[in-house]
Amino acid sequence: MTAWKGLGPAFVLLMAAPALAQTDPASVADGFLGVYGSFRPPGGIPDAAGRARLAPYLSPRLNKMLADGAAAQARFAAKVKGAPPLIEGDLFSSMFEGATNWKLGACTASGAAASCPVAFSHVQKGHPPVNWTDTLLLAMTPQGWRIDDIGYGGGFQFGNTGKLSDTLKLVLSQAP
Repeated sequence: MTAWKGLGPAFVLLMAAPALAQTDPASVADGFLGVYGSFRPPGGIPDAAGRARLAPYLSPRLNKMLADGAAAQARFAAKVKGAPPLIEGDLFSSMFEGATNWKLGACTASGAAASCPVAFSHVQKGHPPVNWTDTLLLAMTPQGWRIDDIGYGGGFQFGNTGKLSDTLKLVLSQAP
């Protein structure tokens, strides 16, 4: 029993780490970006496994919108054989091809909302880097801070504009 005595404070900190991370918008944003970086190449609405990896960082509202979008995509694919997906390219940044690098800026919180700018870049061999800033928009939920939307700031001609939720709403409104 005395061998465990010294581990008590460390065990408490380890058990509390996920809860502590959820009280800090920057930790949530950083965790989300780590999962985002694993989607290579980026491609529309993530499948169930991808959504499960993102779920701990997203608000219930955004998780539901992604699940609803995936269901709409499945209905569309069943109805229109061989059609392209309802959403193609990177859904989580302004650039269709997605980001290859990013740096999280300083998050600011006011009440139950927070925003975290992310300086993204896309580097492709033989081309100059493309740089832009998008903003992760967080909401305080019963589970702590969660990403509730993404503000697209790239302004690309063939990229995402507005917010992620607007893109998902459009898909849901046009899906069978």
